[in-house]
Amino acid sequence: MVTSTIAVDAFLADSVAVADGKIYAQGAGWNVINTRVLPTAHDRIGIGIIVRVPYTSTNQLHRWELRLEGADGQQLPLGDNPAGEGKVRAIGGQFNVGRPPMLQPGDEQVVPFAMNVNGLPFEQAGAYRFVVSVDGSDVKELPFRVFLLPDPQPIIKMDD
Repeated sequence: MVTSTIAVDAFLADSVAVADGKIYAQGAGWNVINTRVLPTAHDRIGIGIIVRVPYTSTNQLHRWELRLEGADGQQLPLGDNPAGEGKVRAIGGQFNVGRPPMLQPGDEQVVPFAMNVNGLPFEQAGAYRFVVSVDGSDVKELPFRVFLLPDPQPIIKMDD
C-alpha cells in the first residue's frame, strides 16, 4: 500500500539512544509509574520516536515536537530551561530526508529520535500523556499513569 502521509510509532522506556539509524532502548514498553510519595521526581523517562517518511514527503523540511500533558490537556513543563529562566515546555526540531537513488516510488524512509527526560516532576497521581506532533499535527499519544502506592503496613506479631 502506497501512502503519502508521515506516520509515527513511539514508546516509553527507562532510557533510549539513537546510533547508526536505530533506537536502542532499556526497559521499553511501560505505561505506569509507581511512587510512595507525592510530589515526586521520576529518575528518567525515555521516549523513542520512529518517523516513517513516505517517498512523496522526502526532500522537504518537516518539524516535529514532543510535549507532556496532564489529564485535563494542560501542557506541563519537561524541566528547567538550561539557558536560564523559565521552563522547557516542548522538545523538537526539524528534519529533511533525502531521496537516495536506490529509493523506489512507494518506499519510505525511517527517522529515529530518542529523548531522555531526567527528574521529571509529578505533583499528583493521575493520567498523563506525551504527545508527538509532526508539521503542526498531533500524530501520536503515549498515555501513562502515576500511581501513589499505599505505605506498607507493618507486621506485628504478638506472643501467645
